[in-house]
Amino acid sequence: MNVIVTEAGFAADDWAHEVLPFDVFWSGQDLPEQGLSVDFPNDREAADLLPWLDRVELIRVAFPAYSDGRGFSIGRRLRELGYTGRLRAAGPLIADQFRMARRVGFDEVEIPDALAGRQPEAQWQLRVQGSYLQRVSA
Repeated sequence: MNVIVTEAGFAADDWAHEVLPFDVFWSGQDLPEQGLSVDFPNDREAADLLPWLDRVELIRVAFPAYSDGRGFSIGRRLRELGYTGRLRAAGPLIADQFRMARRVGFDEVEIPDALAGRQPEAQWQLRVQGSYLQRVSA
């Protein structure tokens, strides 16, 4: 099982539909009318989803390692292309990266259970931080 992280905290995955591999979209087979979702690899261009962007309800962008930031660029680009559906970063991101994920357009982050155990929910909560100068002069 994985844990979903949102601004509200940790939650179970409530997505009830199958998340299709990206290659299925180009295979020519029929795609579901409801609950269309995709596992999007981080080595493709966000524009590769343009033919289906208005139908996809969930895009799950792969983050194979916390040190691989290509998914952030994909998330930002998907939003620039007009995607308004649910956008999920999936992989071993760390709590410090949650603010960046939200900033570029991700709604949620999916992390492995083991990571959730090492970085509890309180570490993922977004805090109003202000600037460095504001914190120092306070």
